[in-house]
Amino acid sequence: MIDALLLLAMNFAGLLGVILILWGISVIIRDVSFIDAFWAFGMVLLAWGTWWQVGAEAPHAKLLLGLTTLWGLRLAIHLTIRWAGHGEDPRYKKILAYTGEKRKWSWAKTALVMVFLTQAPLLFITCLPAQLGIWASANDPQAIGIAGWIGAAAALAGIAFESIGDAQLDAFRKNPANKGKVLDTGLWRYTRHPNYFGDALTWWGIWLVTLDLGWGTALASLIGPVFLTFTLTRWSGKALLEKGLHKTRPDYAAYVARTSGFIPWPPKTRA
Repeated sequence: MIDALLLLAMNFAGLLGVILILWGISVIIRDVSFIDAFWAFGMVLLAWGTWWQVGAEAPHAKLLLGLTTLWGLRLAIHLTIRWAGHGEDPRYKKILAYTGEKRKWSWAKTALVMVFLTQAPLLFITCLPAQLGIWASANDPQAIGIAGWIGAAAALAGIAFESIGDAQLDAFRKNPANKGKVLDTGLWRYTRHPNYFGDALTWWGIWLVTLDLGWGTALASLIGPVFLTFTLTRWSGKALLEKGLHKTRPDYAAYVARTSGFIPWPPKTRA
């Protein structure tokens, strides 16, 4: 069987090639916002690339491939539709303008360094549980155990939670009467970020499936869900998004005061 390091190196090389093609497209259309959709689809490509290289037919490999594909395709399609409907993400526009002016870089160089070459390794790290789990299962075709089934249930719950939250937000935004208001019903009553929570739950679930194969592979890929959770809660997810919402939504401070920031929980009060 192919060595794990060689497998990961080939996966990363393929990912980098696709990233550079996407960068070229962004230069032509002067918009990098579609990278969010590729964040999810790129993990599907990595999972299938691993499957293709190791030829794993084991139960864990099939489960990991299925969960990653279901999560990634659903989210990629959702984000692509959102990008097509709303156009360029103002967050990326602001980052590119600020960095380009500060460092005296061209738009193309700024997009390459600040967006595409940054996204590639982060995407790759997050997807390590699926990559290493599929690889390990090829040499250990054991039946799925308790940890694996718990992980699968958690991942499916995360996908469902995120999907419902996205649908509720889309419906809210389509109503002109809600302009400038805060969505605080449905799943959004219990967490300010059901989509982010769903993402984290999905990848912790996928990691549990990998853990079912043994602690060695699980520990080697633990950085994936840990990094994703940190990103969603402390770095570019929740923290960055809420900074803007406080400025554009007058009622957002009250919403923050009564609603859990990440893990779903009954609201403290009801305004």
